[in-house]
Amino acid sequence: MFNQRRERYLKEVKDQSLSFIFSGVAPQKSNDQNYHFSVNRSFYYLTGIKQQNVVLMMVKGNEKTNSYLFIEAIDPVKALWDGAGLSFEEASELTEIPLENIKEIKEVNSFLNDLLSTNRRALYGLIETMYLDLERQSENSLPTKAHMFGKHVQETYPFIKLQTNQLILAELRTIKDQYEIDQVKKAVSITKDGIDKIMDTIKPGVFEYEVQAEYNYILNRNRTTPSFDTIAASGKNATVLHYIENDSKIPDNTLVLFDLGVDYDYYCSDVSRTLPANGKFSDRQKAIYEVVLEANKKTIEWLKPGVTMKEFNDYGKQILIEGAKKLGLIKEDSEITKYYYHSLGHYLGLDVHDVGNYSRPIPEGALITVEPGLYIAEEGIGIRIEDDIVVKDSGNINLTKDIIKEVKDIEAYMAKR
Repeated sequence: MFNQRRERYLKEVKDQSLSFIFSGVAPQKSNDQNYHFSVNRSFYYLTGIKQQNVVLMMVKGNEKTNSYLFIEAIDPVKALWDGAGLSFEEASELTEIPLENIKEIKEVNSFLNDLLSTNRRALYGLIETMYLDLERQSENSLPTKAHMFGKHVQETYPFIKLQTNQLILAELRTIKDQYEIDQVKKAVSITKDGIDKIMDTIKPGVFEYEVQAEYNYILNRNRTTPSFDTIAASGKNATVLHYIENDSKIPDNTLVLFDLGVDYDYYCSDVSRTLPANGKFSDRQKAIYEVVLEANKKTIEWLKPGVTMKEFNDYGKQILIEGAKKLGLIKEDSEITKYYYHSLGHYLGLDVHDVGNYSRPIPEGALITVEPGLYIAEEGIGIRIEDDIVVKDSGNINLTKDIIKEVKDIEAYMAKR
């Protein structure tokens, strides 16, 4: 599987090129601690390795391609303190990279120098381009290992042209294979159990964080963690899009919006459900909920490969506009921004907001969230309903279909508590 992914990647890069991808290193947290390590997702996608301080190098030249892995040799003393890490043999078996191409991490620079020297050109030819993941979230982002390595290459080998491979990796990762879909299904299954636990225990008068703790209990039992900061927002709190304080007491006769997910071996679920604190929707809450649910269900049915993100967003937004008019919230289409102020969905996978080329049509096999919402601060009502959808020509697959969302099903479930 990992070899096939690297082969697909190498088809997209230029001839006579090198590509470097770094697993990453946990940054220092305090004098004697580092932050928890989280592997670079593209590195993991291409290797299956979760270990820090590992480098993948891929070569494309002279009608020949190859992959090399640079990894720390096992230190017997370090193994006593932190564990041994992967042996060269284990790394080879996992990545499907030949054992002779597994080398010590300290050899990266010398191996690169040899590869660019006259003596090695007979093997791959003249290397002209180097690909690195040079993506920056903002101009103020700290430099990554790829940025620092790129600077070193420019200073040492000025004849090498640097290019970013971020978009290549993003487009490859957008289309999910069966293994990835199965991993997300596992994350969704645990999410469902967590939401069931919430419905079993939620009631007026408890604090939002107490309900969140019930959800976390299920995740802990499954040895998983949240894929993002859980939102457990009651009443007016639910009208704040990224409310994560979760410190309010849940009033009676209110709705509680839950936006939550599971990280299962780095694959993420992302689900939103909105529940009545006392187990019963009021007539007004139900009317608003049904508008959001209609947008959710109709968009899932309408969504197909080849539509653009704009078309996707516009379709669901128009359903919300028509529903908001019937509810008496707005008169003009433009007024919807008062009650709906986010996009309808995003790609999902190794990241919650996964990589993808948002300027291109949605491809067959993409995994995308569908999450319409209405947020009415003056009424203390915020509702979002979110499902995880595999987009297919033969009919979309709703990975979260077993997590109930119909009013009658929610009320019937909560009535049995």
